[in-house]
Amino acid sequence: MKGIFVTGTDTDVGKTVASAALVRALGADYWKPVQSGTDDLPKGDAGTVAALAGLTPDRIVPTVFSYRAPLSPDQAAAEEGATLDLAALTLPRRERPVVVEGAGGLLVPLTERATMADLMAQLGLPVVVVARSGLGTINHTLLTLEALARRDLRCAGVVLMGPPNPRNRAAIERYGGAVILGELPRVEPLTPDAVAEFSRLLTLEPLTR
Repeated sequence: MKGIFVTGTDTDVGKTVASAALVRALGADYWKPVQSGTDDLPKGDAGTVAALAGLTPDRIVPTVFSYRAPLSPDQAAAEEGATLDLAALTLPRRERPVVVEGAGGLLVPLTERATMADLMAQLGLPVVVVARSGLGTINHTLLTLEALARRDLRCAGVVLMGPPNPRNRAAIERYGGAVILGELPRVEPLTPDAVAEFSRLLTLEPLTR
């Protein structure tokens, strides 16, 4: 497998933690092609994943577009008088599979015309959706799955973040036809040992189909 693309039903849903667990489980490299909000997170999500998954610098693919403001990439770029060039984002050739983490959700704008979904289509990787486990997640997750299907983007599975909720899980499986790859609890403090345990909770077989 070349890799997977990790998206979420919302911002701050747990994509970075799930990405770290997937990196650990797959023995993969990590790439955050577009990063905004570096004023609040100077090392970006790549720094967080490197620390949580125990990655050496050579396992991190450098971010291509990085912006200071915690806004959608198109707005963050505009704040700096910059423009994001979608054509510059090509899948790097690596010996290991690559876990690519998007910014925000599926339809977050990257440019005046392109969204994160266009980047997913360009890279051609199966998509993993990260969603909350609690109230409201059924609608958010099903909308994301429907948007993927409308664009012929393959969803390899869903990772649910938070306390187990069997009813919500069953609804997502039933109405979305999705495979739940795992249910990862929210823990404080978040440590490399916790992420290592998360990686063991994931079902990987659907990712290799």
